[in-house]
Amino acid sequence: MIELQQIEKRFSTRTTGDAVRALDGIDLTINAGEIFGIIGRSGAGKSTLLRVINMLERPTAGRVLVDGVDMARLNATDLRAARRHIGMIFQHFNLLSSRTVFANVALPLQLAGTPRAQIGARVAALLDLVGLTALRDRYPAELSGGQKQRVGIARALASGPKVLLCDEATSALDPETTRAILRLLADINAKLGLTIVLITHEMPVIREICHRVAVIEAGRIIEQGTVFDIFTRSESPITRSFIDQVMGRALPEHLQRLLRDQPQDGDQTVLRITFTGNTATDPVISMLSRTLGVDLNILHGQIDYIRDEPFGILVVATRADPSQRTAIEQFLTRNQLGLEVLGYVAANPVIAV
Repeated sequence: MIELQQIEKRFSTRTTGDAVRALDGIDLTINAGEIFGIIGRSGAGKSTLLRVINMLERPTAGRVLVDGVDMARLNATDLRAARRHIGMIFQHFNLLSSRTVFANVALPLQLAGTPRAQIGARVAALLDLVGLTALRDRYPAELSGGQKQRVGIARALASGPKVLLCDEATSALDPETTRAILRLLADINAKLGLTIVLITHEMPVIREICHRVAVIEAGRIIEQGTVFDIFTRSESPITRSFIDQVMGRALPEHLQRLLRDQPQDGDQTVLRITFTGNTATDPVISMLSRTLGVDLNILHGQIDYIRDEPFGILVVATRADPSQRTAIEQFLTRNQLGLEVLGYVAANPVIAV
């Protein structure tokens, strides 16, 4: 559906005129009908990347294919026609304050010259889809943030796009409203088969609705894959920094204070064990203890779900010697569990589990 091939984007700075490379050799394929997330820190290039898809930013080099069409080769007339198949919603809604909810949603259809009777039926159906039928005659100033974003979504869908681009669409919303908007986007994806590309700096948004995700840093894609694989098997330290707080990978502060990089006499080794899929609910720790005769002191842990698949993290301390730790690692590998050595703590740490 969407294919980006070796995309580069360079800007010239106003002060010196030096070239700044915002995107650097981006290769990305987004499949039809999926919800694809792009996550990165501020300034990583994610907004530029999103705007390249509909040519609001023309790439300096590379190809942008949307449904097989090379967007960069279109003339102005054909590009306007192609953009009607690509809807876009924004962080700050961009509604016209002088127009009602109905009139805001109708605007793209009016600009396209759609007959009035068709506009009425189309807008009514969209307002029903986003749950705003009762508010059709209200003005933006009378709406909550979540209601404004629903208007923005309905307006973006007015021309019947195949692709919906979401530019930090929930960043201005409170957590409860964010969840409601994400549920709406997932529902629209399921009902309409719409391809959704969503950029964000919030990993909970990715976990909530995305099928696949790409992590961008300094204009480069540093990691991509299914949401489950990225959350449970990420390779990049930057990706892990996004994931740690969401998935309980970050150690509690009281445990971080006790942790040492180098062992002292009598210290316990602190291990982080990760469980995925069926192993997340198996009694692996008790099996390990019985099989190897090793005592494990549980310091921290939790089980969560990603795309309906369980994922667990358990931080334990053990007095196991090096040969026993090797046996532990082999046992966990056989049972498809992950293992990291986090450091060392005193033999009897005071831990609040």
